[in-house]
Amino acid sequence: MKFRQTHPIEVAAAKADISRATGYRLTQDPRLPSQKAQPRERRRPDPLEAIFDAEVVPLLHEAPGLRAVAIYEEMLRRHPELSPGIRRTLERRVRSWRALHGAEQDVIFRQVHEPGRMGLSDFTEMSSLGVTVGGQPLAHMLYHFRLPWSGFEHAHVILGGESFVALAEGLQNALWSAGGAPHQHRSDSLSAAFRNLDADAKADLTTRYDALCAHYRMVPTRNNRGEAHENGAIESAHGHLKAAIRDALLMRGTTDFPDLVGYRAFVDEIGGRRNAAHSKRITAERAYLQTLPANRTADFEEVIVTVSSTGGFTLRKVFYTVPSRLIGHRLRVRLYDDRLEIFMGGTALMTLSRGRAHPDGRHDQVVNYRHVIHALRKKPMALLNLVYRDKLFPRPAYRRAFEALSAQLPEKLACKITVEFLALAHDRGCERELAEQLDRVLDQGVLPDPVALRRLFGPDPTDLPTVSVLPVALDSYDALVAPAPYVGEMA
Repeated sequence: MKFRQTHPIEVAAAKADISRATGYRLTQDPRLPSQKAQPRERRRPDPLEAIFDAEVVPLLHEAPGLRAVAIYEEMLRRHPELSPGIRRTLERRVRSWRALHGAEQDVIFRQVHEPGRMGLSDFTEMSSLGVTVGGQPLAHMLYHFRLPWSGFEHAHVILGGESFVALAEGLQNALWSAGGAPHQHRSDSLSAAFRNLDADAKADLTTRYDALCAHYRMVPTRNNRGEAHENGAIESAHGHLKAAIRDALLMRGTTDFPDLVGYRAFVDEIGGRRNAAHSKRITAERAYLQTLPANRTADFEEVIVTVSSTGGFTLRKVFYTVPSRLIGHRLRVRLYDDRLEIFMGGTALMTLSRGRAHPDGRHDQVVNYRHVIHALRKKPMALLNLVYRDKLFPRPAYRRAFEALSAQLPEKLACKITVEFLALAHDRGCERELAEQLDRVLDQGVLPDPVALRRLFGPDPTDLPTVSVLPVALDSYDALVAPAPYVGEMA
């Protein structure tokens, strides 16, 4: 049409590389072919014409959250003559109606992330991966920290639920691994910890969290309850991290680990690989992070307990045994996510594995048979109905031996022999070897003989020879020293 302004139709068509007939047609009607197409009309009757405005729209007004499939099922009940094939038609019509007349929806506002400004924390469930430690399922979570600008992330295996102790330990590990602290810390990880707490406990938890952030000069922030997308920079990363761990487990060929330390090292290795892919951005962001303080702050709860006459104390619905010489003493317990550190005054006494109550609320026990074996020797029948008897046996072989002895011997004798096995394991330091021997004997279908096992794992003190050592006179050592020459005679 530009050429037509200065040339005849034939010349303009030739310059535009079209035929002369097309040039004459465009002169008569310059519309494009798509502009000439007639609107497509309905080719069959509308199956919703009689019911959509009369029945469906009132339902949408009264219950805006009603699903289209529920409306579809209701229409089929009201009108049996309708064809079941109208479902997709109804769903499209409802979707279009809501786009024109529905309620306003929440809008997600994407944020600009600046280097060193914010770090995010959250917890994610990991039990679905089927990880086992020593053949036993490991119910655990991951504490996940991320710097959204560079993509730096750190994961820490948590054995319990979401708690301040888990947050404090995981966050500090992440900050020291990153080499600095961001200016803000955002988390919703305390939402579960706040549940079922009274006002004083909530205030104490908030105070400790604020003190933790103040130690690293971070401003604490939290997203609104139930609004997970406000933590989207880490929520979406959960899936990628879990997928990477799942793939690594598949390539490893097994989900079983010999101990918790090995599994934690495995997760750390996966995190290191992912951080290596963002090494340049992580190095650049470190320049914007705040310097770390000289020392870490407390990542534990401190509780005062009193050891009862039962030879232990109860803490968070878990009974822990300690040496009986501590009965009546007040102990200071540092409660970590995976362990308890016991102090009496300023003296460190021991470290115990942390136990947790059953999901249904029942109490649990963490028992070390070495703490009570001396008392069981005096009262072996206490083993029969002991509350924590199953937790007393250090290995399954000892429980198996007790069950076999109880089935064939009187209760008193079965308890006495079982206690002798535990005492033998304690006195001779042969817990594992004795357990293996018990398994071999029981596999043969016979009962273990305590006399034979005592001879096997150590001589009887009465069979040891008596060694008499005669005292040596001190003047006998003079013969070993040569007399020194007299200086005067030499002169």
